[in-house]
Amino acid sequence: MKRQLVSEMSRRQWLRTAGCGFGSVALQGMISKLASAAGQPGRRYGPNHPPRAKRVIFLFMAGGPSQPDLFDPKPIIARYHGKTISAPVDKHQLRLGVDQFLAMKPVAPVRPRGECGMMMSDLLPNLARVTDDLCLMRAMHTDNKAHAPATLQFHTGTLSEVRPSLGSWISYGLGTENENLPSFMTIHPPGDGRTYGSAFLAGGHQGTPVVVPDDEETLPIKYLQDSTVEELIQRRRLDFQQGMNRRLLGRVQADARMEGMIESFELAFRMQTETPQLVDLSDESEETLRLYGVNDETTDRNGRACLLARRLSEAGVRFVQVTCGGWDHHGDIRTALPNSCAQVDRPIAGLLVDLKRRGLLDETLVLWSGEFGRSPWSQDITGTSPIEKHGREHQQESFCALMAGGGVKPGLTYGATDDLGYQPVQGRIHLYDLQATLLHLLGLDHEKLTYRHEGRDFRLTDVYGNVVRDILA
Repeated sequence: MKRQLVSEMSRRQWLRTAGCGFGSVALQGMISKLASAAGQPGRRYGPNHPPRAKRVIFLFMAGGPSQPDLFDPKPIIARYHGKTISAPVDKHQLRLGVDQFLAMKPVAPVRPRGECGMMMSDLLPNLARVTDDLCLMRAMHTDNKAHAPATLQFHTGTLSEVRPSLGSWISYGLGTENENLPSFMTIHPPGDGRTYGSAFLAGGHQGTPVVVPDDEETLPIKYLQDSTVEELIQRRRLDFQQGMNRRLLGRVQADARMEGMIESFELAFRMQTETPQLVDLSDESEETLRLYGVNDETTDRNGRACLLARRLSEAGVRFVQVTCGGWDHHGDIRTALPNSCAQVDRPIAGLLVDLKRRGLLDETLVLWSGEFGRSPWSQDITGTSPIEKHGREHQQESFCALMAGGGVKPGLTYGATDDLGYQPVQGRIHLYDLQATLLHLLGLDHEKLTYRHEGRDFRLTDVYGNVVRDILA
């Protein structure tokens, strides 16, 4: 007993004299506070510089939209349609079904639109009417031509590892504008959970998946409500659980994951009050529903998703993502591409019009992009069909993306590709540059938005990325 008492006295004396050592009470308190801050998704950390945008709506066109057909037509390709052109591709690259390199003209006319003269396909008539609000980046490029790694890199900055997603980094850097809602919500998310996960950041920063229900019984957010238990009982259960969690946290002092779990439980309870009203579109006017294409068979799903994105964004969700699939056109692109465009053209144009008339577009950054683009030559997977039935191969060397609002120049076409539409020759923007620019518009320095994990400072753009100042308003 005496030996234990002497040992305890020696330990306390060491703590008092250790100064800034690992045993320092002051340092333990500092670690606890830092861990607590890292685990609070609702906390605002503040920008590094004055922001141009408060929030982001990311419209992800999964599969790779065809930029030669939509935004970047080439006269030489049209002139040699159906004929072999000189292949600019390294002969060591494997390109399935493109060994003939047959030039393939756009499936529909691409014309100058608006006062700015931005090139846009007849397949996007509604977007064509809002081109003066858009910024078209025609020399985007990324690092991989396969869907899974390219999609992961677009969302997390890495091709294969588990890293925090774009929305999670923004949540970590800025928090939410509404304490009753998550800072990051993803509508119809990609299948890979890493695209909206928080990785080593606190769990509260990960994206909350949302679906547009096909019937009244399907909940847009899983486990949002429990009709079998009264709210008072739920609150008592949560208080009991949170009390045990906080006692455990008090013993370990510093555990960012535990802090994030406690905050997430509280947020989930608060969401039961506010979220059901947000995901219910019945209070929208008939004019607004028509604007987005709701109740139209072709556009209903994406129309509801885009309208929900506007409602969530307006309510204070910092980062809202909408995923629209169906852009992987390896075959019969002349039939498939018009269908894909018809499903998103009206909803996305409606979103931009609605944001603008509500005074939200100036402070909301809208990003439209796929994970890469498609080749200017055709792809015939069977090797026997006529070119009218061909599709296009993946192309990470160059593709197009659109931005609007939130501090970007409206009506601007930035960048150019070579005569074949293969390599960028002017205004090159790598994916990391796009991510750095997006963070910059939110007031965040991509080089300073870091998190130390396993002895290394991680960031979204890794060790790359430059802000593309030429597109800033």
